[in-house]
Amino acid sequence: MPGCLAGLAPPPPAALHLLLRGRSRMAFSAAAPSRAFQLRLNPLTGDSEWLVVDEEGEEGAAPPQTQRQLLAATSYLDMLNDAARNRAYRRAIDAAVSDPSARVLDIGAGTGLLSMMSARALGAVGGEGRGSVSACESYLPMGKLTRRVLRANGMENKVKLFHKRSDELEVGVELDSRADVLVSEILDSELLGEGLIPTLQQAHDSLLVKNPKTVPYRATTYGQLVESPFLWKMHDLHSNEANAADGVWLTPDGMENIVSVKLQQHAMKCDPLEDEIRLLSEPFKVFEFDFSERPESQRENKITIKTTGDGCVHAIISWWVLQLDSAGSIFYSTAPKWVRQSSIKDLPQCADDTKDWCDHWKHCVWFTQGMGTPVMKDQTLSLRASHNLTSISYQLLNPNDEACNGSLKADNLTLLPERIALYGDIYWRSALITAIKNVITYIILTSSIHIQCFSAQLSDRSPQTCFVADDSIFLALLVSSLSPSSKVIAMFPGLRDTGATYLQAVAKANNFSMDQIQVIGKRAASISTDDLEHKKINLLVGEPFYCGSEGMLPWQNLRFWNARTLFHSMLSEDALIMPCKGVLKLCAMSLPDLWRSRRSLKDVEGFDHLVVNETLGACGDLPGEQQGPCLPYYVWQCGYTKKLSKVYSLMDFNFSEPIHSCFGKTKIEFADAGTCHGFAVWIDWVLDEKNSIVISTGPDSRYWKQGVQLLSKPVEVNPADDSAALVEASFDPASGNIVFTSSFS
Repeated sequence: MPGCLAGLAPPPPAALHLLLRGRSRMAFSAAAPSRAFQLRLNPLTGDSEWLVVDEEGEEGAAPPQTQRQLLAATSYLDMLNDAARNRAYRRAIDAAVSDPSARVLDIGAGTGLLSMMSARALGAVGGEGRGSVSACESYLPMGKLTRRVLRANGMENKVKLFHKRSDELEVGVELDSRADVLVSEILDSELLGEGLIPTLQQAHDSLLVKNPKTVPYRATTYGQLVESPFLWKMHDLHSNEANAADGVWLTPDGMENIVSVKLQQHAMKCDPLEDEIRLLSEPFKVFEFDFSERPESQRENKITIKTTGDGCVHAIISWWVLQLDSAGSIFYSTAPKWVRQSSIKDLPQCADDTKDWCDHWKHCVWFTQGMGTPVMKDQTLSLRASHNLTSISYQLLNPNDEACNGSLKADNLTLLPERIALYGDIYWRSALITAIKNVITYIILTSSIHIQCFSAQLSDRSPQTCFVADDSIFLALLVSSLSPSSKVIAMFPGLRDTGATYLQAVAKANNFSMDQIQVIGKRAASISTDDLEHKKINLLVGEPFYCGSEGMLPWQNLRFWNARTLFHSMLSEDALIMPCKGVLKLCAMSLPDLWRSRRSLKDVEGFDHLVVNETLGACGDLPGEQQGPCLPYYVWQCGYTKKLSKVYSLMDFNFSEPIHSCFGKTKIEFADAGTCHGFAVWIDWVLDEKNSIVISTGPDSRYWKQGVQLLSKPVEVNPADDSAALVEASFDPASGNIVFTSSFS
């Protein structure tokens, strides 16, 4: 399948979605069609385009390729493979639907699993024909799949399904009366990010009886103070820059937080960090949310915490626990492994603790600012926790109830934690600094200019125009400071005015003048010779990095190659381009946890889900050798992983040439025995023509996502048996897709 699926915008939350769609007031069973418009990002241009999704279509037919791409990039499949979640919901629904005349409402129906559980439970107590089950699913591509699942299970007449948001339902129109049982699963890793609070508020106001039964019954969020050098690197750029001591200051003295991590909880699998984390407190309760009552829009809670050791608080790791039934016997937890395996009192224990690895709910990390907060064992700390409609935030307080760290200014540049860590990484910085120095030296030497000392100011004959063709603030600062007589143009298609304001603030500390740098703030296709004042580009550079593309597949950054092509007529005859090329790399992997979470579905708690497999991009037990899509993951967060081969090169992308189609193939010989579930794929960026400076984005680095191509079926491999695989890949410059095929011998 095409490798650009991660370029699709993910589906919207149940209550706070951003779809523009037809406002049909009909249920799915009505004849009148409705239409949705799904936002898709073109990976090579950065432009957004709307894809039309119609409700019309042949009954029982699989959705077209576009809709399969939309849904394969979501977490629906992973969620349906979470057996512990499914069991907990089934048991709680069976307990809640005990009245034959119950009126059940399912908000955010997904494949309809909870609706079907409710209809089955209603039938078991003699409620068929007396009670009712209504469901709403606003995301049209999923709603179309829901109909197919209901039909496959003979439930199309037992569940009344509406393609609407819950706040578009009305009693007396879609619903005969207010519901007395609410079932829902509109939870993200933070709990609130999918619009749980506004959804519950509107439901209690307009759709539910007073004191309804709800599944889940209650959710409780927990936190724990931790020390972790790895997490510290993901938020304290200033200290890591000081350690690098290379003369480039993204966060100069006095402006320590001008580039900072976004002040929010960041979803991250923390189990792999267990050996790198020091726990500085016991878990503590943060907030409780009772689903049977109308929640408040915002609250604040001051928590007293006793530390369990000496150290420095770098972060708060948080998770949540669902109590699914009113009796308090059915729980589901997203807690880290070290918490689930402990016997801490006052923490609810799940009835079934055999929880498989899953990707749809992660832990959350809230970073403290600066170098962290030093603590001593048995010290009492105060933590202020607050929530609004969609998020939870924290502040550690000093004895005077003041925040330990100052608040960030509104005009600060905020980035994701992986980008903060990368900008502070001494080896990454050194590679780019060396490459840029070499490029500038080469241009000067080829111009027959004598350099007495490289650290001195460069001659007026240094590169006349340097173009930074991405969102790299590091390269913009680096070239400006190393070549003060050059004109530096920063494209900054994502940062735009924010990037310009930032450069102006740090210019003096980096020894360059804003007179020499210009921020265009446009995408490549919109740039003309007028923007360059009709001058030619002597040096075209990029990391490459584009704001907003962090969650995409590695080759989405070939946008740099597309930009280079668009600028072809603007390049000087001897223009240098950095990086010189990209090399597509891959490694055979054993990925049992990830494969299990993406495997094809059959029976899910007694309901047939075979019809969803192709649409959701499942692997295993599919027709022929059909395999799922290549999707982006942080491989280090994918549960158990094992490399089964050395790293192979599959394809080169030569940036000295305009963008064109590419094809590559390689034979992989296995270096270790095991079960091969697929391949990790990434790009190494070659910065110089000698191939001596290379930045790898492979699994050994935890700052980039890799592409993971899972096999249709796992294959047992053994070097002693001369096991081998032939992998082929083709790149389409029109779409940015890379398609992989593989065969084993």
